[in-house]
Amino acid sequence: MNRLFGTDGVRGTANKEPMTVETVLKLGKAASALLSNGRAHHKFIIGKDTRLSGYMFEMALTAGITSMGGDVLLTGPFPTPGIAYLTTEIKADVGIVISASHNPYMDNGIKFFGSDGYKLNDTIESEIERLVLSGSTIRPPRPEERIAENIGKAYRLSDAMGRYIVFLKHSFPKEISLSGIRMAVDCANGATYRVAPAVFQELGASIAVVCAQPNGKNINHNCGSTHPDLIASTAKKYGADIGVAFDGDGDRAILCDEKGNIVDGDAILAMTAIHMKNAGRLKGNGVVSTVMSNIGLELALKQEGIKLIRAEVGDRYVLESMLREGIVLGGEQSGHIIFIEHNTAGDGIITALQVLAIMVLTGRKLSELAGIMSHCPQVMINVRVTGKPPLKSMPDAQRLIQGISDKLKDSGRVLVRYSGTEPLVRVMVEGPEHSLIQGYAQEIADTFKKLIGDKGPGT
Repeated sequence: MNRLFGTDGVRGTANKEPMTVETVLKLGKAASALLSNGRAHHKFIIGKDTRLSGYMFEMALTAGITSMGGDVLLTGPFPTPGIAYLTTEIKADVGIVISASHNPYMDNGIKFFGSDGYKLNDTIESEIERLVLSGSTIRPPRPEERIAENIGKAYRLSDAMGRYIVFLKHSFPKEISLSGIRMAVDCANGATYRVAPAVFQELGASIAVVCAQPNGKNINHNCGSTHPDLIASTAKKYGADIGVAFDGDGDRAILCDEKGNIVDGDAILAMTAIHMKNAGRLKGNGVVSTVMSNIGLELALKQEGIKLIRAEVGDRYVLESMLREGIVLGGEQSGHIIFIEHNTAGDGIITALQVLAIMVLTGRKLSELAGIMSHCPQVMINVRVTGKPPLKSMPDAQRLIQGISDKLKDSGRVLVRYSGTEPLVRVMVEGPEHSLIQGYAQEIADTFKKLIGDKGPGT
């Protein structure tokens, strides 16, 4: 196996390495051995999304952890940010989420949170990985106590959803409600399918819900934040003031306005940053986004005297930069937004609630609020690859990229990077005219297809 951990935990196709029962069992044992702080009956909390394979991985992790003397609390299907919150709320040593986020149901993954609610750092992940891949037997921290009395226990945390719903409602201003607001909500047949409708309804909204009937195989299937056309059409049909589409594990939200126009993470960052600054809540007077964010976000923030700091793609890198710079708002174009004053991880429901609060407090429609930012034309093409050699090792591609960058000058930019979670090279070109940059992006993508493209079976 290659390195286990990517930019968002361990991820892969279920029943193929590294996402096999055997490896996940070892992950549970290794995490329990390393993060127990030498104590028996250390506490883990495990949540999952709605994938079919979640059952077997939940049991494998539980077996590994309890075999090392750890106790496990199980929530069942539960959003990733909810596990981040509950890890601190119940003072667990570790939180674990079984999910592959926005990927199709065939994939799955494992994410770890520390007792502080933040994802584990690279050093600890490397130690877990070293133990899993070492081939040696992973033993309990205190092997002399390997007797039946010291095996851990597993419990169902029956009030998990109620705790999280209360937490989410507390992130919404107490002096207002959602009475009179009409919402369309797409739960992606994923982890938010029970929590999100309950929160919005309890705050007074009238909602139309789609894709909230998971069957283990329909998570993210033609729905959710990666297929926003569904929420747009649903919102228009229902006459909604706002549409909200979550991803499979609930840490992302893509919105649409009352006209059915898509409102992405960049626009969400722009409107919330400006509102927070006006309210005196934008600590550090800045926003952290990624190298993929549209240049329009930078221009909109600059006009309001707000600085934009770009981090590498991945919520962990956004968060690291936020903590380093003392900034409380950050996120990605994909709708993964972090409001540190509310949660330690991106939370799609909190993101929607923050935008809803601005709508109610200002009395403005979402189309007006999102209009604060103008998107520069941007084209993204993903190329499936057979490997990930250093980009600099392909001189033909580098010459092409540099030549296009020289043509665009200050009116656009080119960004080529590998996905941290999938076998893809992502080609992004930004510029003044869509047809122009579409051609540039396709030319670069075709070059990578020839050099390292996965041509599929039978070729």
